[in-house]
Amino acid sequence: MYNKIGSLPIPLQTPQELDSLDALASAGDVNETPFNVFIGHNLGHRVFTMSVPFRKFADISAVANNRDAGPVTQRALDEGHAKKLALYMVKGLVSAAKLRRAAQGKPVPEAFDEVLRKLGEQPYFSLQPLVCNIRDVPPGGTGGGGIRGIRLETSTGETAAFRVFLAERHILWVVDGQHRRHAADLVMTFLEQVRQTGRYPGKGAVLFQEKGKAVTEGEMLVWNEAYEAARSYATLTIEVHLGLDIEQERQLFHDLNRLGKRVDPSLAFQFDGSNPITLFIKRKLAGDLRMSVIESEVKDWSDDEGALVLKEIVAVNAVAFLNKGNIAGATPAVIEPREDKVFHLWSRIAEIPDFGSHRAKEKTVAAQPVVLKALAKIAYDLNFSNRRPEDADDLYDRFLHELTSVDFSHSNPMWRYYELDESQRLESGLKGLEEYLPEAVGSANRDIGAYQGDLFRFGAKHNDIYPILADMIRWAIKLPNRRDA
Repeated sequence: MYNKIGSLPIPLQTPQELDSLDALASAGDVNETPFNVFIGHNLGHRVFTMSVPFRKFADISAVANNRDAGPVTQRALDEGHAKKLALYMVKGLVSAAKLRRAAQGKPVPEAFDEVLRKLGEQPYFSLQPLVCNIRDVPPGGTGGGGIRGIRLETSTGETAAFRVFLAERHILWVVDGQHRRHAADLVMTFLEQVRQTGRYPGKGAVLFQEKGKAVTEGEMLVWNEAYEAARSYATLTIEVHLGLDIEQERQLFHDLNRLGKRVDPSLAFQFDGSNPITLFIKRKLAGDLRMSVIESEVKDWSDDEGALVLKEIVAVNAVAFLNKGNIAGATPAVIEPREDKVFHLWSRIAEIPDFGSHRAKEKTVAAQPVVLKALAKIAYDLNFSNRRPEDADDLYDRFLHELTSVDFSHSNPMWRYYELDESQRLESGLKGLEEYLPEAVGSANRDIGAYQGDLFRFGAKHNDIYPILADMIRWAIKLPNRRDA
């Protein structure tokens, strides 16, 4: 498929004997690092596959996202995304250190499990291969400027791998993986700071919940061995393309990042064994409460069997636990102490008349996810908000006690408040509700849904609607107006 030089495939070249100044000059670089690689052909193009110690990758690679430094072949770095990856990597390194102890027959101190519990355990850890390009080498044709290499053979003469010698000029330009590269840098900064100061960072590389606290003796053992894992046996796998120009790098970046199909959210949540909120749903709601959870939404309400769509129930719990629209960043340290309160909420929701029954959406608006988000919002405000009132525990007990008495029927005029005029509101017994609701200012969305054919269907803009519904339910239960707090 490609030419070769002697017994070596291009772009590898036979090592020179560096026994003169002329040979040194022609070699170009003396400071070389050996790597064992496998040679493959990705859709016919020659590539190296190599493993690099976790810590070393940043030293031998670069990212072309600085317009002042040359042609750009990368998007701008997203610090938030990189930090999420860094948290994952820290967990992976601690798990790697724990696995190594077990493989060596050493006892595993309890501190390993405690640190993993705080970080968030999961069944398995792995990082997908990074994709890089070494510029200014022949991609597969003839010519100089190649990479020094030797063939590694078995005792029977079969090729086992190749050993290549990467010089300082052989920069691995990252095509896919700049966030993993930056995340690895954050991890090493965190581990070095913890080991040097004996305290957890209070700002900057904050990758553990105990911000600013002293590191215990047991925890220091964990971090030292995680650091050793990053320096030695925990590796990153890299697919190295050879001699691509700028246009080809950009095309490869596009193809790797745009041609893949995203995993359906419900399937992702179903497979994810790491996030504490998804574990809460599986263990407590589907398990203890035996709620039926499905992957796809039933479009026709007449076919509704009362099951909850997984991605919707995840979103509801994101509000209840975190007051957020998603569960990214949820850690066991935050979620586990809150589980009892949220579980009590779901226990009462399950007792709402017709909830979870056949054709539940036609019988009660409580089966619509936006209403559940409203209940979750009240639960968060009374339990975990920094602005929770002094008597929040009593108010939450009252909320749970009165919840099943709220009229969640489709015909309740409260849902149609914004469709009614003032006289209709008074006739419907809605006097005083306006004090609980936000003022109609500017272009604020007050179109919360529509009442048609004896069914009230709430709108799709949940983030606009569920805070209003939460205020309505507060008024119905006679909880204090949150605007008076």
